[in-house]
Amino acid sequence: MPQTAIYVLLNMENLSYEQAFEELQTIVLAMEGGAIGIDDLSIKVKRAAELIKFCQHKLKTTEMDVDQILKDMETDPSENPL
Repeated sequence: MPQTAIYVLLNMENLSYEQAFEELQTIVLAMEGGAIGIDDLSIKVKRAAELIKFCQHKLKTTEMDVDQILKDMETDPSENPL
């Protein structure tokens, strides 16, 4: 695995959803504003794709966690006296 790929993987592990989304927004705004040169375009598009996958994964796992919590609350109402 190339050194840059290892760095990106480690960097992604330490990202929060908010940080990833903010970085993605920055890339999109730079692309829309023409601030990214042709030499950097491929790198930025690849990074944006990684960030999108990361955010999708975070959203999916969060949704699954919330669904499980709600399911657990429904199946055992004695543990949730309201």
